[in-house]
Amino acid sequence: MTVPFVPPTLASTFSQNRVRYGVGAIALGLFQLSMNRIDWCSKHAIDAIVVNDEARGSRAVAALMGFALMAFVARVASRWLMFSAGRDAEYDLRAAFLRKLHLLGASFYRTMGPGELMSRATNDLAQVRLLLGFGVLNVVNVVFAFASTLQVMVSISPKLCVASLANIPFLVFFTRTVGRKLYTYTRENQESLGAMSTMIQSNLAGLRVVRGFALDDHEMRRFDASNQRYIRASLALARLRGLFGPAVGLASAGGFIIFFWYGANLLSRREISGGDFFAFWFALGRLAWPMVALGFAVSIVQRGRAGFDRLAEIYRAPVEIVDDAVPGAQDLRTVRGELEVRRLSVTIAGRTILDDVTLRVPAGSSLAIVGRTGSGKSTLAQALARMVPLMRGTVFLDGVPLEAWPIRDLRSTLGYMQQDAFLFSTTVQRNVAYCMDDPDSPEAERLVREALQAAQVSGDVALLPEGVETVVGERGVQLSGGQKQRIALARGLMWGPKVMVLDDPFSAVDARTEAAILGALDDAKTGRTLVLITHRIAAASRCDRIVVLDEGRTVAEGTHDELLCLDGPYRRFAEEQKVQDELAALSNAEVIS
Repeated sequence: MTVPFVPPTLASTFSQNRVRYGVGAIALGLFQLSMNRIDWCSKHAIDAIVVNDEARGSRAVAALMGFALMAFVARVASRWLMFSAGRDAEYDLRAAFLRKLHLLGASFYRTMGPGELMSRATNDLAQVRLLLGFGVLNVVNVVFAFASTLQVMVSISPKLCVASLANIPFLVFFTRTVGRKLYTYTRENQESLGAMSTMIQSNLAGLRVVRGFALDDHEMRRFDASNQRYIRASLALARLRGLFGPAVGLASAGGFIIFFWYGANLLSRREISGGDFFAFWFALGRLAWPMVALGFAVSIVQRGRAGFDRLAEIYRAPVEIVDDAVPGAQDLRTVRGELEVRRLSVTIAGRTILDDVTLRVPAGSSLAIVGRTGSGKSTLAQALARMVPLMRGTVFLDGVPLEAWPIRDLRSTLGYMQQDAFLFSTTVQRNVAYCMDDPDSPEAERLVREALQAAQVSGDVALLPEGVETVVGERGVQLSGGQKQRIALARGLMWGPKVMVLDDPFSAVDARTEAAILGALDDAKTGRTLVLITHRIAAASRCDRIVVLDEGRTVAEGTHDELLCLDGPYRRFAEEQKVQDELAALSNAEVIS
């Protein structure tokens, strides 16, 4: 059984790095302890100067230098440990994010676009990293700083300490109030950024459509509107953050004013010494930065919380296809490739796509699935590869229900090539050799050339600027639809699994190229099971058996010749396509003449 996905939480992520956080906290404690000792050494040194005790002053200065060195080492160590823990946490969260995306099904991706996902994987995750690094460090440091400074200040003069820290209640109330608003504003800011990223990504992917319809200005207006929403949200957040830091600084400055007024009064009445006054001043100065840093820390914590909440929506998203099979339960070396479907029904978003479909494909044979657009052909192909949720005991490979196969093993045995040919934004070579460990090896180059030839696209690739080393662009934007489809087919042919399910691989090629590809498929299906989803009768006729779908139901099954003898949809498809082919040939002849 595949290890189930456990949604990470901030607590579990923190716990995974608890050793570094713990050692980092100890280093921060040593740093603040060193600073505490420096305060006292400063007091003793000044008091020794006042009474002209050179030996005592020398000892205090030597101790001060030692504690200063200790503080330096502890400070560097604390930052190295805690920032490293934040980076490691970011790595773990990003890995969990990608793993969950691999588990989610089509229903999730219908509601969340790639731009929004990328925003969460970059901007939101960066905020979480700051929370788990800089944020944790400053929160721990503030606690130790208060303990370190209060020990000095209370020991010197409790009255002066209370007076100097009279602004703390206001600071706590202000921080809590602003902190809640920071969370809300940060969430709105990140959501508007995600929406803008989605719009930009869709424009990049559909660049040809935008240009083809001359809608550049329209898309720019949409972008401006989205950008304005993001700017408004960003400015609202910036105004709040801009107010927060100075307000905390003002509160800190108020404490200094009270100290100098009241402390000078105590010093003049000789209730404290000059060394006490300096040590108290030094301690209060050390507290000023933590108070300001507290404002930054609260901001970072709230931004990190908002970012993690958006990530958690992905982590907690329901998984449609649960992989509960036991790894190794099926021997991949003995797979024959027999497929069987028994009374399969598939419902998506409340609509029945397949209804009581039954068919069988013997091992090593070929089956064509034919039907009009919307008849359920592609859904059936996805069901065979377990890409959609299935009722248990409806689809079998070698007599074993698909749910008994670990998904990784199943999909390495049953190769599904989707109708919408997808290419990665890399070279033709790497796209075709995607299934190989080393796509740039000499062996891979040889196999890529053979696969491109079999898919009837080697000539087109040779005309590209850099041949197989040409970068095809986002989703293959540099190529035509037919070229993308044939390069994707070459990738599938190179993969060569035991069972091949091809979803309409001829929708973007002409009849001549189709015939050549069919010849290559005849060679490729030797010793393999082939399921061909197609609307082309010429392609279906090359298969051993044909199943005709209509409105999600099986309406006919047989060989090409048997189905032509029946007065049914297959015969009508054949007649329609024959007329279309004759008209196309006549049109070509007129152009040539």
